[in-house]
Amino acid sequence: MQLLQTPSPPYLSFQCSKLHGSRRGYCLPENSILPSSSSSSLSCHQNAVQRQGPECSTGVSHKPASWSSAVTKAASVEDTSTVSKETAQSDVLKALSQIIDPDFGTDIVSCGFVKDLEINEIQGEVSFRLELTTPACPVKDMFEQKANEVVAAIPWVKNVRVTMSAQPSRPVFAGQLPAGLQKISSIIAVSSCKGGVGKSTVAVNLAYTLAGMGARVGIFDADVYGPSLPTMVSPENRLLEMNPEKSTIIPTEYLGVKLVSFGFAGQGRAIMRGPMVSGVINQLLTTTEWGELDYLVIDMPPGTGDIQLTLCQVVPLTAAVIVTTPQKLAFIDVAKGVRMFSKLKLSASGDSGMPEVVADPVGEVAGTFQELGVCVVQQCAKIRQQVSTAVTYDTSIKAIRVKVPDSDEEFLLHPATVRRNDRSAQSVDEWTGEQKLQYTDVPEDIEPEEIRPMGNYAVSIVWPDGFNQIAPYDQLQSMERLVDVPQITPF
Repeated sequence: MQLLQTPSPPYLSFQCSKLHGSRRGYCLPENSILPSSSSSSLSCHQNAVQRQGPECSTGVSHKPASWSSAVTKAASVEDTSTVSKETAQSDVLKALSQIIDPDFGTDIVSCGFVKDLEINEIQGEVSFRLELTTPACPVKDMFEQKANEVVAAIPWVKNVRVTMSAQPSRPVFAGQLPAGLQKISSIIAVSSCKGGVGKSTVAVNLAYTLAGMGARVGIFDADVYGPSLPTMVSPENRLLEMNPEKSTIIPTEYLGVKLVSFGFAGQGRAIMRGPMVSGVINQLLTTTEWGELDYLVIDMPPGTGDIQLTLCQVVPLTAAVIVTTPQKLAFIDVAKGVRMFSKLKLSASGDSGMPEVVADPVGEVAGTFQELGVCVVQQCAKIRQQVSTAVTYDTSIKAIRVKVPDSDEEFLLHPATVRRNDRSAQSVDEWTGEQKLQYTDVPEDIEPEEIRPMGNYAVSIVWPDGFNQIAPYDQLQSMERLVDVPQITPF
């Protein structure tokens, strides 16, 4: 089973390492700083896990969007003199900077997690909020416990109140998304590229594992010919409803997870041609009122044909989980699926109407999916962080900084060079290849007005003349680079 970043070529596989003694994992905050070595990161993670206490249940139990805890220190015999507000704030931030994110090796203050800090230095009261990148962060309990402990240890502090929250669900990718997808943070495709290998079982159990970790989750069953979701879950309402005013679809729910499947449309299995199927899938996916979701899991139909390509083009996939069996023929089909994404046995429990991770939340199967869920959370957060900072404009040196995801190389480009290398139909004749945009058409002092990520493969650059340039990462890597500039510092 491989977790793949999509759709940027060439494909990259992410492996989930099993940590001895624990099924708990860790998440990558999207605005954190990458560690200098993976070994030190793993060591930090192992230490953090050991402090967490009992494992969390993989059963579906949601925490509210934010929750708080408080610590009151017993009255001290020695009275502490009143400190200034500046000293008090410095004391609190210094204490919180002792808490290290177990993956990035950076403290939570530098990561930007500390919000709404309020201090009453006279009364010795401190309150603040820790905003994580996802409510499914597996070490959120450790963060909360340590934050209470380190701040309460400050001599003048008598009461501590910590509130935990997560960033609002929002897509990291630019572009005009359908209304139903605009409040979904990460979209994960589960594909097998071959039928009968347990893909739907993995998709459903992964979704309920993420929900059990505290995330808001939806499942979209994209198989119109043979939908599996109605067999694997047992919602009370087994028919999708329409919102007549908005002409949108209201998903059904089971154990807190939103569900959409052609099998819930009252049609059973469909008999129709490819173009019609693509239209139905597009309508079901984009006109559904998904609301705010941290993860939407798409159970892809088997194969690598038009339907799969349509889905990859309609939605900004964050990552893909590829499911296969050890047989060579199955693996060959999976390899085809990996190439498709990069360019752009649990069967008994599957028929019971209840996902295995819910039916037996402490069993071996649930433990395996817990590890997969942690890996998905980790990689989605990492991808979001990487693409959001891959290409930026440095106003101090008037240059475009580029650090392609999953690459250690960082380089600078002159804005005019990037603009002149546009390969769209507005700049180059599609039939003759003749250059329509001339060198002198672009002023040397041109500066981009906005740079936004476009999926995992390109950025959208808005220029002062209103032109919106799509610049793929591989094209940026091939451009002439700036060398006579100040020393590059990591960002």
